[in-house]
Amino acid sequence: MSTATRARAETGTDADLGTGADTDSGADTAAGKALDLDKLFAARLFAVRARPYLATALFALHVVESRRVPTMAVDRHWRCYVSPVFVNRTPVEELAGVWVHEVSHLLRDHHGRGDRVARERGLTGPGARLLMNIAADCEINDDVFGDGLVMPEDAVTPESLGLSSGELMEDYLRRIGLGSGMQHLAWLDCGSGADGLEREWDLGPDGAEGLSEQQQDGVRFRVAQAVKGRPGSAPKGWKRWAEEVFHPPQPWRDLLGAAVRSAVSASGAGEDYSYGRPSRRSAGLPGAVLPSLRRRPPRVTVIVDTSGSVSDAELGGALLEVAAISRAVGGRRDLVTVMSCDAAARTVHPLCRAEGIPLVGGGGTDLRTGFSRALRTAARPDVVVVLTDGQTPWPAERPPCRTVVGLFPRDGSPGGSWIENDPDYEPDTPPDWARVVTIG
Repeated sequence: MSTATRARAETGTDADLGTGADTDSGADTAAGKALDLDKLFAARLFAVRARPYLATALFALHVVESRRVPTMAVDRHWRCYVSPVFVNRTPVEELAGVWVHEVSHLLRDHHGRGDRVARERGLTGPGARLLMNIAADCEINDDVFGDGLVMPEDAVTPESLGLSSGELMEDYLRRIGLGSGMQHLAWLDCGSGADGLEREWDLGPDGAEGLSEQQQDGVRFRVAQAVKGRPGSAPKGWKRWAEEVFHPPQPWRDLLGAAVRSAVSASGAGEDYSYGRPSRRSAGLPGAVLPSLRRRPPRVTVIVDTSGSVSDAELGGALLEVAAISRAVGGRRDLVTVMSCDAAARTVHPLCRAEGIPLVGGGGTDLRTGFSRALRTAARPDVVVVLTDGQTPWPAERPPCRTVVGLFPRDGSPGGSWIENDPDYEPDTPPDWARVVTIG
């Protein structure tokens, strides 16, 4: 929204809050005429025709008449608060763009993301939330207008702030700050749906016509389906958003740690028979001493793929994961060994410090030699963790220990593996007996 659109609504910002879109719709009030629903809904239909993939979200918004908002604003429960004066003085074409702008805040979960950023960075107060609103507008406005939607004058765009386009709210928030250059944006208020901070006009979670979290997720999924179904018409930002809705980013470090902990705590891992404490069943067999099944701390061998297709940055990340793996098994570094492997298995190193482990390689890839070497050691591992890009043949038979594969992602082929010089090359996917976690 712009200073021009704000000016159209200034006369209606100090009156009382309306109780709903359908309240007093046929009578004038002291502050002016009631909300013109015909014009407002005509603008929504205009927006649907310009952005048909957003139709589900636009029709899911519940309109609430409000004389305390300067233009239009949304809350986190998918209510859209609308100033009657603003609607009366704004052309339909421009109202359509505001419809799309406001619903974009909700689809992209700017309120939830704003709350997370506030917790992570210690941002408090209305000033910080204003910055979030500005950053969220930059994320939306760089590609929301045009192709049938009119951009209001002085709309907040990355270019207007000297920033590059195509980035996310969190990225823009790192580059902007409250200063003299932001005074002209102090009026900006897209509601709690844009930054997560509840406004005094919000009806709250118990108010009428709000959407539950499950209903909101359903709307987002339907819109994402529509975006992916129209690949030629949706802007790049919406395509990126739709891809994340279908394939949300996973906390891969948590997943990798959970996979290792599950493997080392599973039945059979770290278990062996010992005569140190005879079995109680020995009492039933006079003259015979039976061993008892004892559980010892599990041993873990980490095989790091050091072939030429794995970058130095990924090798550095692999060493960090080795330290995390040691924590996943209770911090017993003496039970964790590390082996670098390309086409041949290298020296096995006990884990003392992750940064002190030499990773040797740079040739082709055949992690079968690493498995063979690990299983031939005197202290055979209970769990093998493989950190690789997946461009390797795998053992034909399941090894006698549990296996966790941390997979460095690649573009261009199934399983995320990179196709090298041979255009017909397709690497084998990790076997079914391995627990696979994609490393982000």
